[in-house]
Amino acid sequence: MELDLAGAELKAVLNRLRRAQGQISGVIRMIEEGRDCEEVVTQLAAASRALDRAGFAIIATGLQQCLTGMEDGSRSGEDRDEMRGRLEKLFLSLA
Repeated sequence: MELDLAGAELKAVLNRLRRAQGQISGVIRMIEEGRDCEEVVTQLAAASRALDRAGFAIIATGLQQCLTGMEDGSRSGEDRDEMRGRLEKLFLSLA
């Protein structure tokens, strides 16, 4: 399954991933500094949410592209079922 992210979609996903990257760097720094456990866990939870949102945005784009392929008739019934199963598996991996 090839994913075609363009324009605003790509920018939004990259921003979420960069935010998560910064938060993870912050968590590492906090641990190295011996910061309070509650603060560390709060920051780690924020990073996890940012990663989840990026994953869901990618899956949503895949669903949209899959549906477009179904509407224009470029996918056979078997292809659609296979694609649906793959997207469902990806979605559940983030749940």
